[in-house]
Amino acid sequence: MKPIHMVLATALLATVAHAAQAQSSFPEKPITFMVPAAAGGPSDTVARLVAQAMSKELGQQILVENMGGAGGSLGAATVATADPDGYRLLLYHIGTATFSALYPDLSYKPIEDFSSIGLITEVPMTIVGRKDLPPATFADLLGYLKENGEAVTFGTAGTGAVSHLCGMLLQDATQSKMTLVPYKGMGPAMTDLIGGRIDLACDQTTNTTTQIKANEVKPYAVTTTARIGVFPDLPTVDESGIKGFELSAWHALWAPKGTPEDIRNKLSDALKVALKDPMVIERMASLGTAPVAEDQATPAALDKKFSAEVERLTALIEASASK
Repeated sequence: MKPIHMVLATALLATVAHAAQAQSSFPEKPITFMVPAAAGGPSDTVARLVAQAMSKELGQQILVENMGGAGGSLGAATVATADPDGYRLLLYHIGTATFSALYPDLSYKPIEDFSSIGLITEVPMTIVGRKDLPPATFADLLGYLKENGEAVTFGTAGTGAVSHLCGMLLQDATQSKMTLVPYKGMGPAMTDLIGGRIDLACDQTTNTTTQIKANEVKPYAVTTTARIGVFPDLPTVDESGIKGFELSAWHALWAPKGTPEDIRNKLSDALKVALKDPMVIERMASLGTAPVAEDQATPAALDKKFSAEVERLTALIEASASK
């Protein structure tokens, strides 16, 4: 009979060998991207584009699952509590950095319970209105907001979503008060804006470019500090009367806490390849954005970005709540 320490050592080596084999053969089945917002919205657009390109590199299909509600925190919870095997991932945007500040009873902690894979893109936002909204320019809109206050309806993808953050920033900068109308994603919000059932929205170019070009909504301004190539004549908020106004919707990919480093690196490597895909570059350009640089599509880069954004947005939310 072998001594007990030899039996334990053999068992440990077998476990390590099995884990190493599982990681080297990953993925052996389809992967799911959880997008915690309605289908048809900007995050859904980015997810399906990246899923298609990454699936070619990984040799497995990547499915996209949508679950709206609570600013994205409900869908994200399904990833925070998933098996850390790389098969269920979270693809969402800057709104992920607001979860802890907005939902103090959250059952998970985003920084602690997600393992970073990498950044994907930073998408400019556009402030748009229904076609027949009276103001002709953004400067006119500022006066309209102050005059009409809460009678102005502003659609968002829910509390904490990047569209909601844009509304909060706009109210704070203009010292005005709108009625923020939450939806389960910007897809249905945009439908109501086009239908004239709400007045305004602030959404990513991935979800507004088509509608602006089709003259279905009225564009007022872009939220980045520089004008964007897809709409060179659309002024920035900064140049139109609100100095220092800046907001972009970065998107990223996370795995559950405890996902092995080898698997995360394999996913990150596949993401880097996907972001160099000509189809991805061309499609993102048509939507007013671009993939991040290769060194940003990494766990380390996302860790740094995420921590900084949690700090910045927590301060914004707390300051807004105290007013």
